[in-house]
Amino acid sequence: MQFFPEADTMSKSVAIYARVSTDRQTTDSQLHELRDFVRRAKWKVYHEYIDTGYSGKNTQRPAYTEMLSDARRRRFDLLLVWKLDRLSRSLKDLITTLDELGHLGIDFVSYDNQLDTSSPSGKLVFNIIGAVAEFERDIIRERVRAGLANARIKGKKLGRPQIPKTDQKKIITLKKRGLSNRAIGKELRIAESTVRNYTQ
Repeated sequence: MQFFPEADTMSKSVAIYARVSTDRQTTDSQLHELRDFVRRAKWKVYHEYIDTGYSGKNTQRPAYTEMLSDARRRRFDLLLVWKLDRLSRSLKDLITTLDELGHLGIDFVSYDNQLDTSSPSGKLVFNIIGAVAEFERDIIRERVRAGLANARIKGKKLGRPQIPKTDQKKIITLKKRGLSNRAIGKELRIAESTVRNYTQ
């Protein structure tokens, strides 16, 4: 049985993402399948994002980054990939990306895996992914809170270290002379926000 998306009364604007790991490989076969899929679904291609020579474990890919940037601007309705591992080989990164797409209201289709998040079963997958992502964020927050609490118990000072007292005195002196926080920061080569902390 051939995978085909559910009928849609409105033509969707589709972003195609394709990736190969080495310069010796080509995305031609992926793009051929995906373009034909879009044509049969009577959708329209907004843009094709292609990364060549990038590992799926690396999220610092030019086309991948551009695609996410355009997704955040809601420039397309659906992201189409040939296979899930073309988007990412890291389960954590894959969950994070799909969770963000879900929150942006952008559907996702993985052609070879027959996953379509606009379908009822696909929506269930999106909900599971969102729950897993939220669970992971909660775990990270708990670890951070526990680490901070443990540091306080051990008497460790949290936050940025204070600047030397000589610089503190210079800040006050220069401020009395009428210099702005920015001018003082430039004079002493410290951040303007640090200057502000000692002049408030």
